[in-house]
Amino acid sequence: MAELKKPTYQVTGKSFTAVAINTAAKAGEWIKSKLGDISAIDQKTSSRDLVTEVDKGAEKMIRNLIHTHFPTHAILGEEGVEPGPEASIQALQDLSESEFLWIVDPVDGTTNYIHGFPFFCVSLALAHKGEVIVGVVYDPVRDELFVAEKGKGAYMKGKRISVSSEQTLSESLVATGFPGGPGMLERNIAQMLYLVPRVRNIRTSGSAALHLAYVAAGRLSAFWEMNLNSWDIAAGALLIQEAGGRVTDIDGKPFDLSVRHIVAANKHIHDELHTALAQA
Repeated sequence: MAELKKPTYQVTGKSFTAVAINTAAKAGEWIKSKLGDISAIDQKTSSRDLVTEVDKGAEKMIRNLIHTHFPTHAILGEEGVEPGPEASIQALQDLSESEFLWIVDPVDGTTNYIHGFPFFCVSLALAHKGEVIVGVVYDPVRDELFVAEKGKGAYMKGKRISVSSEQTLSESLVATGFPGGPGMLERNIAQMLYLVPRVRNIRTSGSAALHLAYVAAGRLSAFWEMNLNSWDIAAGALLIQEAGGRVTDIDGKPFDLSVRHIVAANKHIHDELHTALAQA
């Protein structure tokens, strides 16, 4: 019998997914251990865009763990990029030719973390030639690990997950966030005001990556937000796609790493949500 060809997501016997899971778990446990013990908080672009020594320490840990296994892989991490959308866009473009690119948000939900609000996570994604092939979101507070591998489904705590089954917006629980950038907050509030009477309810809990994981797990029907970065959404987007959902930009174009305005939902309500946001 001919020898089976190894899948592309393995290198020298080391599974990308296993490394992603191990890295997210170790970083998440360290982040959790530092909760309530923050000595310095810095502002990036505003008082709503914050960073702590824990964010920076967690990203350093993640980089070291990844490079221990895959020293030639490129890494795009939030804390290694200057604040602002222009810098984020340029950083992604600079690494766009990388064969393997890890996309890292060491603490997604830093404001929540600072205030002790237990809704934050570690988000790791691996892209191969621009396509996300592994996505991991780890919530250390609840010890919930969400994992997706391209073509192999999405899982939480080892059990397969799927998006919700709501058929209409009126029966849907949706989530959003409040973005930065000129005109973005006003646009998002206008969208919220339009949607509130058209959905079951709206949640704004402050972590795009964890919101996306909740869409994948069927806890939320949909999520949208403006002006996000690749590290906010790369892992969560794969989770939703592998859980049977649909992810696009706000104009309805398919998801790729350059998307900054995201609409993610189960396939029944995605078009209705997209239309409602356009009308708003």
